[in-house]
Amino acid sequence: MLPSFNLSRSQAHAAGGGQTKFQRISTQFIAALGDPGATSGSGAQSWGLWPLDPGPRGVELNSYKRLKDAGGVAPARWKFDGTDWWLEEHGLIMEQPTFPLPPGKYVVTGARDVTAVLTIHPADRNGDRRWELDKGATLYDVTHLACRSARYTPAAVGGLCSPANAQKTAFPVAPGGAMPPVEGCTKQDYAVLIVIGVGVED
Repeated sequence: MLPSFNLSRSQAHAAGGGQTKFQRISTQFIAALGDPGATSGSGAQSWGLWPLDPGPRGVELNSYKRLKDAGGVAPARWKFDGTDWWLEEHGLIMEQPTFPLPPGKYVVTGARDVTAVLTIHPADRNGDRRWELDKGATLYDVTHLACRSARYTPAAVGGLCSPANAQKTAFPVAPGGAMPPVEGCTKQDYAVLIVIGVGVED
């Protein structure tokens, strides 16, 4: 059950003062990296966005061979990349998020107690993008703990990193838990933030 948040083109104070209008959107999801206790940081160029819930669009590990036989095209029409793939907490193979997360303001929540405005700043001259949450919220506060996600890439150049090597008994992953390693792969866990609104221009 997602928290209610009045976003009917209402005005809200965003980080840094001033007023920004927000518009409710169909739920989206952010894949984020950072210190769970931080309220701001850098590196948001490595954050991604799922415009659609990737869970229902996922492919079960048991169906990986069928996915391969289909040329890597999932029933939901996304394309599997054998050198860069994602799993969620139930062991479903997910489509990749879109990188990078565009600059802007996002109303995010972890579907627990806290809803906050996340500001993603444009890239600086070095390509780094800063992020910040308002109201003193931490990344942990707006992380949806029940949603676990990890990115798997080959541990060695030209090496094999395959969902076929994932241990099905390692799923489901407990809320807040780490995603399981997969033989031959380097794993990167991502926090998942629920997006329920975006800042809009007047």
